[in-house]
Parts: sequence; C-alpha cells; structure tokens
Amino acid sequence: MSITSDIIRGHTEAIILAHLLEQDSYGYQINKDIMKKTNNMYELKEATLYSAFRRLEQSGYIRTYWGDETVGARRRYYSITGEGRKAYETYKKDWEDAKNTIDRLLI
Repeated sequence: MSITSDIIRGHTEAIILAHLLEQDSYGYQINKDIMKKTNNMYELKEATLYSAFRRLEQSGYIRTYWGDETVGARRRYYSITGEGRKAYETYKKDWEDAKNTIDRLLI
C-alpha cells in the first residue's frame, strides 16, 4: 500500500519545515528521510520538492547555503528561519484542525 499524493497534497511545505526543525538538510536527504519515516509508502517527486523549496524560500521560511563537501558534488542545504518556525506552527495547527474535522466526519 502507498499513500496517494491526494492525501498529502497541500502539506508538502509543512512536511519540509518539520524536517528542517530537526536539522539543516539537502533535497535528496529530505526525500530519503520522508521515505524512511513512511516505510517507503510516500516519496515526494523531485519537481514537487524543489517547487516547495522555492515557495518556502520566497516566503522567507527557509534559507539556502552551499555545503563544503570534499567528496562528490556540492550540495545546496536548506535551513529553517524564525519565520519558518512560526509558519510551521500555523501549518501544524491547521492540520490538527482539519484532522479533527475529518475524524468527526468519518466516525
């Protein structure tokens, strides 16, 4: 069984911000961690992931910087800003409200 994108659509930014609350990271690692947390039931498409990064950066919720890897290609890292932390709290509250409403409708 896999999670359909319809269930998660609209929550990509919140998922990314939640990950960045734990640590700065880069796109491939974030997607790999999402897959691990969902037991390979959900994977963000690359285009979806990088579109979300652009929106988050334009909103001032994340910032980017280049890593200093000595082996392999340089990675673009993402870190959450203070505004991003506030946005995450709003996203989380909105999700909890929506989840409670859906729970009441489906039970």
